[in-house]
Amino acid sequence: MVSRFAIPTLATLVVLTAVPVARAADMPLPPPIPEVSGWYLRGDIGFSNQYVGSLFNVNYAGFNSVTNINKGFDAAPLFGLGIGYTVNNWLRFDVTGEYRGAANFHGYDIGTAGGVIFPDLYNGNKSEWTFLFNGYVDLGTWYNITPFVGAGIGTSRNTISNFTDISACVGGCGNPGANAFGGTASQWNFAWALHAGLAYRVSPNFTVELAYRYIDLGNAKSGDLIGFDGTNSGYNPMEFHHLTSNDVRLGLRFNLDSLYDSLRPVQYYPPPPLRSKG
Repeated sequence: MVSRFAIPTLATLVVLTAVPVARAADMPLPPPIPEVSGWYLRGDIGFSNQYVGSLFNVNYAGFNSVTNINKGFDAAPLFGLGIGYTVNNWLRFDVTGEYRGAANFHGYDIGTAGGVIFPDLYNGNKSEWTFLFNGYVDLGTWYNITPFVGAGIGTSRNTISNFTDISACVGGCGNPGANAFGGTASQWNFAWALHAGLAYRVSPNFTVELAYRYIDLGNAKSGDLIGFDGTNSGYNPMEFHHLTSNDVRLGLRFNLDSLYDSLRPVQYYPPPPLRSKG
């Protein structure tokens, strides 16, 4: 037989036990980590630090040996635009087009033939239009900073212009055509790149990148070299083999989906009509 005093006590216990459960059910859950995805636009500026593996001219065949003493480029600016898609919080792709500004070339080689030394000084300019399809892996985010790595493949149109070959052996060698000039020439090449950098998410629609890129641009060549006196020993452009560059770039990414959501007008709905009982 249950005591009449036990019934209120049991009811009170049930109510007190249910209150924390009800309060826990009413407490809001922590917000989930937002999934970043969608289309974005990007713009990049930076500078290049370029190299050439070797130089070649068909007239090298007339020498016993040719030694490249110096062959280097000055730093040059670069400017790029692109469009991409973020798949999720760790994977994204983009297509970029880039103009790589004219870099001054300085070269010096020494050829030997028949016991005579032929030193030559080279000068010219090199520029490119480069188009790449890139993929990136984001490696996690800490305090809105995301390190990433990536790779790209594409093509590059390499242009050599205003190339000059000045020989120090003009008078002594009896060859007034040794000083030569090559006009502008361009060629398309396969290109590939490796990326690494840091991205800082300023807002849901805006991200800033600081990145390093190694890029292989293929080959290039000058126009046909013609002596300043008009002589020409046949088609003999100066060839640039294995052009590469270490680039530093500052990039801006604009998330189009988040930007559209932020610009879309807020819709307000009227409250439901009040209903009274009775």
